Amino acid sequence: MNTHPFLASGDQQNSCYQFLTKTTLDSQKHEANCDESGFAEGYLRSCALRSAQQGNYHEAIALLNQLINRHPHNAVDYNNRGLIYFQSGQSQQALQDYNTALQLNPHLASAYNNRANYYAACGELAAALADYDRAIDLNPRHVRAWINRGITLRDLGEYEQAIENFDIALVFGQLEGHIWAERGRTYHLWGDWNCAIADYRRAVAQLPSLYSRRDVPGYRLLLQVENWLNELLPLG
Repeated sequence: MNTHPFLASGDQQNSCYQFLTKTTLDSQKHEANCDESGFAEGYLRSCALRSAQQGNYHEAIALLNQLINRHPHNAVDYNNRGLIYFQSGQSQQALQDYNTALQLNPHLASAYNNRANYYAACGELAAALADYDRAIDLNPRHVRAWINRGITLRDLGEYEQAIENFDIALVFGQLEGHIWAERGRTYHLWGDWNCAIADYRRAVAQLPSLYSRRDVPGYRLLLQVENWLNELLPLG
């Protein structure tokens, strides 16, 4: 799976641990965002984010329901609620919210990225690539879409194209630990073990340790990378 991402754990064929979605909910900027109404909306989004990070998805969705009831034409809130539905395993509700968000705002790049993650998790890789392409067309600096597109290409066996996507993602100087992990996995599957080992080691140096409570998904990815690295070290 921006934007700042959630990262679930698990095998790619059964879940979407490596698809980068968002850990912070999109905010909506208004000219009057300092008035009482704007403050209340920002507070609700902050509470929803905190609840989602703590795994209280029901509470987070309830808070976003309040925002949507107040502003039923706000694409950002539908996209955020769809993200939390997706994280809580309610995929169909997530898809419905992503579609609504894109009907309201066809230029919302993060909603295309999030919907692409849904398609990828369902094995609809062509549809996923189309949405990642749209997200990148709208925002060429959308790092998460570049990473997710690379992962999807890797699933299709297009290793060279996948590497190119990860290389582009590295240019922006964000999420480097995740990018090196995914590029390393691509080299691993492609049979270039030396490059894989080098990337895995870079990822290990960047990803959060056990003591980082603020990025549990990143730590889970670190454990996975260490397992992949251990597979190759006896062969190196």
